[in-house]
Amino acid sequence: MLVAILQKMLLGMSTRIIYKATDVNGYIAIAIGAGITMLVQSSSITTSTLTPLVGMGVIRLEGMYPLTLGANIGTTVTAILAALVTEGSGPLQVALAHLFFNVSGICIFYPIPFMRRIPINAARQLGKATRIWRGFPLLYIAIMFVLVPIVFLGISALFTEDTKGF
Repeated sequence: MLVAILQKMLLGMSTRIIYKATDVNGYIAIAIGAGITMLVQSSSITTSTLTPLVGMGVIRLEGMYPLTLGANIGTTVTAILAALVTEGSGPLQVALAHLFFNVSGICIFYPIPFMRRIPINAARQLGKATRIWRGFPLLYIAIMFVLVPIVFLGISALFTEDTKGF
């Protein structure tokens, strides 16, 4: 429904303007994504706004990728600001770990072109699977964000508990 509403709003000239505005160097797009996310203080807002635009063809997938990477950096600013006003060094360490995790992910996946294609091709495959079966995103979310973390939590509990297993 969001895509249909956006299509009606973005007919004609505005689509071309958005396409040209987002067709910039990837490193500049990372900075733009970080800046937008710092302003709205949520990478979810940034990515959920861009995703339908890619679905409509207003922004290319290759153009959204660096914007999303920048959004991941921008969202760490909120955590760092919150950590700076709390007592102790623990919150700041966690916020900086979040920042450096995202920065190292960008350093691994973005500068080398064939590495850049890995997440882009994965996104295309997820899109194709969704086109084939509409329930696929729900299954993917259930597995990747519920089942897999529970399995890893259980494995890590085995190393912290004095039990031989559950």
